[in-house]
Amino acid sequence: MPAVDALFVGNAIMDVFGSCDDTFLTTHEIEKGSMTLVDEARALTLYNAMSGAQEQSGGSAANSAFGFAMLGGSAAFSGKLADDEVGNSFVANLRSGNVQFTGTIAADGPASARSMIFVTPDAQRSMNTYLGASLTMTDASIQDDITAKFIYLEGYLFDAPDGPAIFAKAAQLALETRAALSLTLSDSWCVERHKDALSTFIRDHVSILFSNQDEIQALLGTDDDDTIASFAREIDELIVTKGAAGADIWRRGEKTSVSASLQGPVIDTTGAGDLFAAGYLYGRSAGETPHRSGQIASLCAGEIISHYGARPETNLADLIATLS
Repeated sequence: MPAVDALFVGNAIMDVFGSCDDTFLTTHEIEKGSMTLVDEARALTLYNAMSGAQEQSGGSAANSAFGFAMLGGSAAFSGKLADDEVGNSFVANLRSGNVQFTGTIAADGPASARSMIFVTPDAQRSMNTYLGASLTMTDASIQDDITAKFIYLEGYLFDAPDGPAIFAKAAQLALETRAALSLTLSDSWCVERHKDALSTFIRDHVSILFSNQDEIQALLGTDDDDTIASFAREIDELIVTKGAAGADIWRRGEKTSVSASLQGPVIDTTGAGDLFAAGYLYGRSAGETPHRSGQIASLCAGEIISHYGARPETNLADLIATLS
């Protein structure tokens, strides 16, 4: 298997976007503006009821992989899919963005994960998510013979039944291939559920940690600079995103900051953290300093929040070329 700049590991969830009216929501008993977890039967019913839908390979790590590749880096994604229409479309969509799929496709078991997103004329998004095959991911979805400069883990994976084994496999591969292991904390509630195990894993294995303010507070019990500085000395790089206030980048305890780089009015913050991570890792893979990488990351995040969805509408490579 060829070497890549970055291997992204996470839940493989197809985002399925469709427009509808309020009558459709009522008919199909969909709670407007909510995110609801559904079972396979319900997922297939809603999926088949969508007409003219658009599909994008999603999940946090897949979004990051797509952004990384758009910037010009070589990227691979490992997750688990079923051998079905959605799974095949997921792989094809990744490949259309120059991202290699290096995960597993199961011939039996639950259907591929998907999130049916119904958008009404008032721009409200009603999400119905089926986790399916992604919940059955194991460490076998990370190929033994792949090499990368960076291996990026999605924190949500720790919730999977085999999450700790997946993390251990990624850490072992990083050690064997001298990759920098990167982790995004993903969600403060996820951190709360696995605080002790995640803290140990980070200290033992992680080189680059991505977090927002809520997540770092969940991990450390506070977001004050002295505590963060002490923790940051135990890893190579810690990034704490702060929304409109930009982001702080800690390298071995020393802090630098970057400003937010809005590309227009804030429309939808979905994917902001995913694209920030993509931009930062791309910068580091290209030999940029942490501060310069943070500026690239800020531009990428600013682009994604200027429209709906977690896929860039502006060519990111052209966008970062505007940096002075």
